[in-house]
Amino acid sequence: MGTGVMIGAGIFALTGQVAELAGGLFPAAFIAAAAISGLSAYSYIKVSSAHPSSGGIAMILEKAYGRSTITGAASLLMALSMVINESLVARTFGAYTLRLFPDSVDQRWIPGLAVGLIVVAFLVNIAGNRVIGTISKLSAVLKIGGLLVFAGIAVAASGIELQIQPIPPTGDPSPARFVGAVALAILAFKGFTTITNSGAEVTHPEKNIGRAIMLSLGTCLVVYLAVCFAVASSLTLEELITAKDYSLAEAARPAIGGHGTTFTVAIAIIATGSGLLASIFAVSRMLAMLTDMKLIPHSHFGMPGDIQKHTLVYTVVVAATLAALFDLSRIASMGAIFYLVMDIAIHWGVLRHLKEEVDANAGVLIAAIVLDAVALVAFIAIKGRVDPLIVGVSLGGIGLVFGFEYVFLRRTRRDGDPSDAMHAHHDDGDD
Repeated sequence: MGTGVMIGAGIFALTGQVAELAGGLFPAAFIAAAAISGLSAYSYIKVSSAHPSSGGIAMILEKAYGRSTITGAASLLMALSMVINESLVARTFGAYTLRLFPDSVDQRWIPGLAVGLIVVAFLVNIAGNRVIGTISKLSAVLKIGGLLVFAGIAVAASGIELQIQPIPPTGDPSPARFVGAVALAILAFKGFTTITNSGAEVTHPEKNIGRAIMLSLGTCLVVYLAVCFAVASSLTLEELITAKDYSLAEAARPAIGGHGTTFTVAIAIIATGSGLLASIFAVSRMLAMLTDMKLIPHSHFGMPGDIQKHTLVYTVVVAATLAALFDLSRIASMGAIFYLVMDIAIHWGVLRHLKEEVDANAGVLIAAIVLDAVALVAFIAIKGRVDPLIVGVSLGGIGLVFGFEYVFLRRTRRDGDPSDAMHAHHDDGDD
């Protein structure tokens, strides 16, 4: 399941975006992102193995910080980064689908197709949950198999001759741009956090959660490197950047012509459709959990049904709005910034409050914090120069989330919420 979540739109949407920053070193950016994600996974594995549950990230944060502003805000940032990822997935669906009609359809169809896919995913989620698990498992096999077939054909057709050279790197990327590319590539691996939501159902979770996370990260890295090699053998860097929103479809064209494009688009449609379906369900469940934990307010706005049905509607409305308003680059940038801030909060919480309880190594936790922070600062610096608006929107959004949680929790405490007594040892001022 973790592998299926990771190999979604990430590799279809991000290959070109990462190459735009890292030049010929874009495969190395994916390797570095996998290494940082593996280090980051340490905190999640330690806490989830000691306290297996379906709570995932919200459970880890509450264990570390109690019912506090940072727990609510960081959980909400994770939920928002997942919603942002949904709009990224939906826009990727639109960009690839249009490659079936490269000369006859206006690019302005992309947001319309994106919103349409989100609506279809919403209707399937409303119809029932059981079909989602079946689709996720089947699509994971099709995505992985399809991408490896694509990579094999593209490399065979090129005669293993690279158009984009890693040494010396095509594009001459600066160290700061490479680190920024790594921050973006981390988005292609962050799906491993989904595995922590399944702790209650896993046999021997103290061993198998960690194994599942590491196996899924390793599988994804192998598939991503195969794709990177295929793209580098089919396209020049200029061609890759020009087609960054649909780079895999463009890379298939030199290898096997129109049929290659059709095949790659079909795999992209399966990946984006199934990924969106599973993600919308996961986010709605996470928001419902945060509501039950009294970390976010809830209003049903006159809608029938339970809380998760309502949070499903909220999720879809926000994802559709983002998909309609922002392009792929901006959506990916917002997702990377939100995720890295949340990830740092997780590691800091484990270091400060849970290190002894879960027997975690302080050196590993500090290394994870430092690497996340370096990637975040470099990414913000690079994006701040080329697109200050999206950096301002992202940082402003983080400030609003923390401010909102602070006001909401103060108000509920003032009104005498009895659940606060359980977490009296964690105060907002602690962290």
